[in-house]
Amino acid sequence: MARQSKPLGIIGVISVLFTLLTAVYLLVGGAWLVSLGGSPYYVVTGVVLLIFAWLLWRASPKAFVLYALVLIGTAVWGLWESGSDFWALVPRSGVLVVFGVWLLLLMSWHLEPPRKFGVLSLFVGLVVWGGVLAFAHFNDPQQINGTLAESRGTPAPNAEGIQPSEWPAYGRDQQGTRYSPLQQITPENVHDLQVAWTFRTGDMKGPNDPVEITSEVTPIKIGDLLYLCSPHQILFALSAQTGELKWKFDRKLQADPSFQHVTCRGVSFVDLSASAPDAQNTANVAGATAASGVEAAAPASDPAPAAQTTAQAANGACTRRILLPVNDGHLYALDALTGERCAGFANNGDLDLQHAMPVTTPGMYEPTSPPIVTSKVIVVAGAVEDNFSNREPSGVIRGFDVRTGELLWAFDPGAADPNKIPGPGEHYVWNSPNSWAPAAYDPKLDIVYLPMGVKTPDIWGGDRTPDLERYATGLLALHASTGKLAWFYQTVHHDLWDMDQPSQPTLADITDKDGKTVPVVYAPAKTGNLFVLDRRTGALVVPAPEMPVPQGAAPGDHVAPTQPFSQLTFRPSKDLTDADMWGATMYDQLVCRVMFHKLRYEGTFTPPSLQGTLVFPGNLGMFEWGGLAIDTDRQVAVANPIALPFVSRLIPRGPGNPQEPQPGAKGSGTEAGIQPQYGVPFGVTLNPFLSPFGLPCKQPAWGYISAVDLKTNEIIWKKRIGTVRDSSPLPLPFRMGMPMLGGPMVTAGGVIFIGATADNYLRAFNVNNGDLLWQARLPAGGQATPMTYSINGRQFVVIAAGGHGSFGTKLGDYVIAYALPQQ
Repeated sequence: MARQSKPLGIIGVISVLFTLLTAVYLLVGGAWLVSLGGSPYYVVTGVVLLIFAWLLWRASPKAFVLYALVLIGTAVWGLWESGSDFWALVPRSGVLVVFGVWLLLLMSWHLEPPRKFGVLSLFVGLVVWGGVLAFAHFNDPQQINGTLAESRGTPAPNAEGIQPSEWPAYGRDQQGTRYSPLQQITPENVHDLQVAWTFRTGDMKGPNDPVEITSEVTPIKIGDLLYLCSPHQILFALSAQTGELKWKFDRKLQADPSFQHVTCRGVSFVDLSASAPDAQNTANVAGATAASGVEAAAPASDPAPAAQTTAQAANGACTRRILLPVNDGHLYALDALTGERCAGFANNGDLDLQHAMPVTTPGMYEPTSPPIVTSKVIVVAGAVEDNFSNREPSGVIRGFDVRTGELLWAFDPGAADPNKIPGPGEHYVWNSPNSWAPAAYDPKLDIVYLPMGVKTPDIWGGDRTPDLERYATGLLALHASTGKLAWFYQTVHHDLWDMDQPSQPTLADITDKDGKTVPVVYAPAKTGNLFVLDRRTGALVVPAPEMPVPQGAAPGDHVAPTQPFSQLTFRPSKDLTDADMWGATMYDQLVCRVMFHKLRYEGTFTPPSLQGTLVFPGNLGMFEWGGLAIDTDRQVAVANPIALPFVSRLIPRGPGNPQEPQPGAKGSGTEAGIQPQYGVPFGVTLNPFLSPFGLPCKQPAWGYISAVDLKTNEIIWKKRIGTVRDSSPLPLPFRMGMPMLGGPMVTAGGVIFIGATADNYLRAFNVNNGDLLWQARLPAGGQATPMTYSINGRQFVVIAAGGHGSFGTKLGDYVIAYALPQQ
């Protein structure tokens, strides 16, 4: 006669209660999901778990067999929905597998014979999941594992005549390549990199700063000095050899919480000496600073004395200048050797960019990116506060005399005559489209390429005139000397999603399939498209056919019937479904599925709505201000696209949401959350699409690093980048592919360097195959693009590690240089 089962005890009671609670949760949530058109899996599993709980309460060995079927059925369902994607399978399996192990280790002893078959069944179910996860770990369907041909030839001379040791512009050159010909650091020795020096700016978030305070600077290197700006636009000149401070200039920016940004992406350099044929030709300036006694220069922080003009003229000062944009709408010209203000430029070195603006409130117009500089002109554009009102500053682009700061031309994208300069009592057009990201310049064509945004408010466009739409959200090419239009290509028509061109265009000469050399410009878009245009004419080099997009705008607005979709792209290959929803567990994954079905989503370019629209690619974009890095010798582009959906929800005017701002109303200090959009029929909320636990509702990866063969326009390899170490409650080094802000840099030595990720690392990758070669832990977020240079025969790699407020990374004030050990 068979012996009776042992009493369940406290462990058994806990197990039954846990199962009952899970079953009820899945039944209720699953029924809600099914009513919205979602997967029936959760309802079915909830029913089975109720039966399992009853059997477990009776200590029946059949409970283990039933649970094994739940495990195996979930494995089949998970593979059917997501394939062999490890991080997509984890939330589907996590709770069930952990509970299965609990049952196996702590509960099976309660069952007397014939319990063996039940225990064996449970063991088989767990082994099935172990095999599925092991296979998925080594077979990531999101990765592309191609290999570029090995090549480390002698780099060709830079088109702008830049010496290999230098990095004299934001993108190294004004063509925005972020490519260095240095070859000392290679895939074979990069693991030996160590900290060479660390500099701390002392510039930290203050009590009156907004959320959006960021350290995004890429330093520039001229001769033996490194120049960089901190978030409050304090300019530092450091020894490139040791990181020692030589001088600094502090404008003492008076920020307040209403500023949408407190950041500085970089400064510009101009050489006005007779020996320099072009302002950015630095071939003859290497070492000039040392010969001029810069190390003895005193710090500069305040206006120079009135006698400065005479003194500078006498000693030839300010022939080499650093141009510093400041977030209150000013541009400073400073002597590169001493940090003194260039008295002959504008008002004692201070150019007021607020002149003839319709609104001059500090923080509404912010030049956050370094200007383009030619031998004659400084081309200045700036950010305009997003989504505050329809009475904001103009996005006018202006050209100023490089020596005196005199206004030479204007291009106001919202004006009937863009080149008209306002007369006395006149001003530029309210809210005309702006260009906030760095521009690029072709000195041979004398054309500057400006990535354009849209008229703000961004998320409703019913009041936009044809003039305000004409040069919005696209790539604008202007003749740098005159400001006259060369050409314009629009990348999004009637932009309702803030899909502005977010990064510096990159110029390169490519060899087409017929063996001809074509001068092109690459324009990365938030949509994930890479638009490739002939930079002489704006004609498409890679096709971008117009395709129909979802319709049905908010009241009073309309949607463009089609949008251009480049055939060179990182955009999603398919629309999202509830199978793409994610969570740390099956519980929040279910919530994300319900949230997904409650939002309006019909694919890319789903219009904003009162219901709430899922925007994917999101407002942050697949490409942001980091841009591309292009090995111009091998014709290879390195990209770091991201994939993080956002939710926008229009808020009709009514109580608590007035049409016009109250007296003294200011901006929100961030680009997320509630955005008032005063003057139009709707406010809007903009937020990442997150679960109740604060995790992205879309399954990983959220960030990649990738290489594109520009001769064939094929993606050669694509890998996840970044871990959850600094985003999860526990410092777990799981490589899931993290969101990024910042860009890559590539060298002729075959190494890619990139920070940017939501974990605090600087990483090096092999440009040939995307293998991770080295990583260094940073003391704060590395949301900046690194650069490299050499001095005295030693190559350095430098990154600013200061974090990013709204991105949530650790704030700091570090600038860190890495180099190989000295022999």
